[in-house]
Amino acid sequence: MIIPLLLLILGFVLLIKGADWLVKGAAAVARKKKVSDLAVGLTVVAFGTSAPELVVNTFAAYDKHYDLVLGNIIGSNIFNLFAILGLTGIITSIKVQASTARKEIPFSFLALLVLFIMTNDFFSDSQKVSRFDGILLLLMFVYFLYYVFKQLGKNVIVDTIEEKHLPDYRTALLIIVGLTGLIIGGRLVVINAEKLALAWGMSEKVIGLTIVAMGTSLPELATSVIAAYRKNNDIAVGNIIGSNIFNIFLILGASAIIEPVIFNSRFNMDMYVLAAGTILLFAMMFTGKKNRLDRWEALILFLLFVSYTTYLITMGS
Repeated sequence: MIIPLLLLILGFVLLIKGADWLVKGAAAVARKKKVSDLAVGLTVVAFGTSAPELVVNTFAAYDKHYDLVLGNIIGSNIFNLFAILGLTGIITSIKVQASTARKEIPFSFLALLVLFIMTNDFFSDSQKVSRFDGILLLLMFVYFLYYVFKQLGKNVIVDTIEEKHLPDYRTALLIIVGLTGLIIGGRLVVINAEKLALAWGMSEKVIGLTIVAMGTSLPELATSVIAAYRKNNDIAVGNIIGSNIFNIFLILGASAIIEPVIFNSRFNMDMYVLAAGTILLFAMMFTGKKNRLDRWEALILFLLFVSYTTYLITMGS
């Protein structure tokens, strides 16, 4: 087990450095092209950090590992919302755009609602995400991109940071190398973490919701934490909300087109947890200082994640 452990550590290093380079490059693009940080976080950064989920789910769907497909998506969204946003908010109180509180967060809840309806198939006897469902999800993803690009140029942040002085070739290199590091690092973490987990006798559902979900979400963790440290709050929050929307609309949509995903009804409880967390986050935007996630609120999110994960592993469901 020494080699998988060493490769796991190497994956962590690539993820952290890749996220650092990606945030630098994305921030430079936002300022040079006069695009808001929020739009960059919701698109370029969110897509880049969701790449590991896309790679893992493509292979999992092709190999008919349905619990891994759904566990990775639902588990990643739970990890993003509770653990990453919680840790990011503990580092620094996060001020978000009004549009994030009123539009993007509800949009992520809508994505979850669509997933719940599709997986439970209230209008048929078959519980699965069909290829037709996959096409619908991708069409919703296209609409989300249309919405984001309508926001381009709005709420441009004009503060001075070092990334805006980077030459074009260096900006491009930072983004390319950063994304490469994220993808390779995420893949190394997932493959070797799964080997270690299987040696402990964990089920595929639990592996998907925990080890795989956390592994593929490490780019979001590294990116959002570093973005928060650099005071790029819009990239930190946009990355989380954007990734959750990407995971359902793009990644599950693509997975279902490759192979219809049979639904395990035991995932309903996990979707209830995600729905409650999304509603709680929305409510937090209107408590205390408006459109702000305070440190004590972030701590609540993180403690809820610890409790959920402990229950999941203990029950083994």
